[in-house]
Amino acid sequence: MTTPSEPNVRPEILELYQLAVEMADRVSARRGTANAFFLSVQSALVTLVGFGIPKLSESPWWVPLAVALAGVTLSAAWWMQLRSYRDLNTAKFAVIIKLEDRLPVKLFADEWETLKRDPIPGWRKRYAELGTSERIVPVVFAVAHLILFVGTLSA
Repeated sequence: MTTPSEPNVRPEILELYQLAVEMADRVSARRGTANAFFLSVQSALVTLVGFGIPKLSESPWWVPLAVALAGVTLSAAWWMQLRSYRDLNTAKFAVIIKLEDRLPVKLFADEWETLKRDPIPGWRKRYAELGTSERIVPVVFAVAHLILFVGTLSA
């Protein structure tokens, strides 16, 4: 068994490490693709509702309600998917960091430690994780759908 101070790392450990890093990168890429999909659908829906408020206000009350519920449901699904991706990446990076105990350098562990330790100038005292900040967007869209619904009823 190798230790971090030994220059020779067993090839299978290095292969597993490379595979784990590649899989974590793929999860992040899939998350980005999912974000682009939901953002496009939500933007189109909000735009259609925004331009169609006069027509929607002439519809029975349940039509704008159905549209608002569809938007809120999409927002909830998006939020849950983002949380799932965060949990999956958390697990993947826990494995990567554990594998780094057998490598001469600890790239991800050191990077994470630096982010947690050093505050970003002009920002809060702690690093704001991408998963935390990006989960705000579906909430904003859910609120937008509710506001547009109320606006449709009052028009």
